[in-house]
Amino acid sequence: RTVAKHLLKFLGYISCCSAAALAFGGVSVLVTYRNYRHLFQKTFLPLPGWLTIGAAIILLPTGLLAISVSAKTSRYKQGLLLYFLLVLLCLETSSAVLAQFYSLQVPSELESTMDYLIYQYNSSLSKDPGVRVVDMVQRRLKCCGVRNYTDWLKATGPSWHILAGIARVPESCCKETYSDCMGDLSHLDQIFQEGCLQKLEDWIQFLMLYVFWYCVVLSILGLLITFINGLLMRQQPFLGLWFL
Repeated sequence: RTVAKHLLKFLGYISCCSAAALAFGGVSVLVTYRNYRHLFQKTFLPLPGWLTIGAAIILLPTGLLAISVSAKTSRYKQGLLLYFLLVLLCLETSSAVLAQFYSLQVPSELESTMDYLIYQYNSSLSKDPGVRVVDMVQRRLKCCGVRNYTDWLKATGPSWHILAGIARVPESCCKETYSDCMGDLSHLDQIFQEGCLQKLEDWIQFLMLYVFWYCVVLSILGLLITFINGLLMRQQPFLGLWFL
């Protein structure tokens, strides 16, 4: 019984500390979706983010309750702890499944959306939503094109990229250190040559794996806390269990 209490207290501290890291993953998913939401028109990418944040919010009082139960046994606290652990298990399992699902679905959607936006791009329409999205992505990720800068020569529909016989790319491909850069391909050192797709895919894959594995580990942790709490409940049988 003493060992179980000490272990429960230790796991409670781990749960409290893990809440911040879990919340970081959820907030990062939501921020990424907000920044690039025009590229995710057919997905519910914020859903695992919100579920993860919900799990983090419940994880903190769950850890505190586990610490409290380890200090002074109370059947009502033990029953409430079981409720919290059950809700946590549902949220973490759902977040892990959705994170794994989107890690497989998002890359193909990103590629098709970015290909379409670049094909429809026309620098003369600066107020067009598609133009603003492409420019924003390229400036934020410091990249050019979908796979690399040559996509602008192969995939663009209109002929805006050929000016006076000189091939060029949007000015959003220019490096910040070159203030006189106009996207002229005769000066490749002035533009970013790496594509945007791989950079965005790598970041999203990192976030999805972060959420997935963190939720899996915390689910195992929750099951362990449930088992220890059950051992403590067996050692002090209750006259009635209706409070559960």
